[in-house]
Amino acid sequence: MSIRLGDTAPNFQAETSIGNIDFYDFLGDSWGVLFSHPADYTPVCTTELGRTAALKGEFEKRNVKVLALSVDSATSHQGWISDINETQNTSVEFPIIADPEKTVANLYDMIHPNASETLTVRSLFVISPDKKVKLMITYPASTGRNFNEVLRVIDSLQLTANYSVATPADWNDGDDVIVVNSIKTEDIPAKFPKGHQVIKPYLRTTPQPNK
Repeated sequence: MSIRLGDTAPNFQAETSIGNIDFYDFLGDSWGVLFSHPADYTPVCTTELGRTAALKGEFEKRNVKVLALSVDSATSHQGWISDINETQNTSVEFPIIADPEKTVANLYDMIHPNASETLTVRSLFVISPDKKVKLMITYPASTGRNFNEVLRVIDSLQLTANYSVATPADWNDGDDVIVVNSIKTEDIPAKFPKGHQVIKPYLRTTPQPNK
């Protein structure tokens, strides 16, 4: 199946490196990051899983639960996790889904035949607490993910979910934001008392409202 932004993220049950899980139950009321890897013992993915583990505190303070997927078995995952912990000087505690039948990979359209007939592409999904897909990023096998960008996008998604703002190019948490065009300029002071700037009638900025 094909998944698009705004779709409900499909639920699934799967064996993982920490035992059997139901995806929805695992997420609960948290945000989620689900990201796939072509196979265990791959070099780029080893660095990615290590980086994710090192960022545990950053995900936790954003109320984000992380889980990875690889088409290999849970037993294989355990050996790979030992290598990750050793080489990346960290401790992988989040689950890695075992998907040898490619059930979850197909559910989330992670198999791209023109890239590989058998291996998952390296896709990443950010899922909101109401189980909607809010972000999809797909990387080629040769390019490691930028987890600073993943955290930046989560900051933007969580901010824009709660306030009538958008985030401009290269925005980082704490920077000024854009007031959405559905708010009239004369109504901005009541909604955003920290002040605002009218650059163009369609481009109005204000300090980040939750800072």
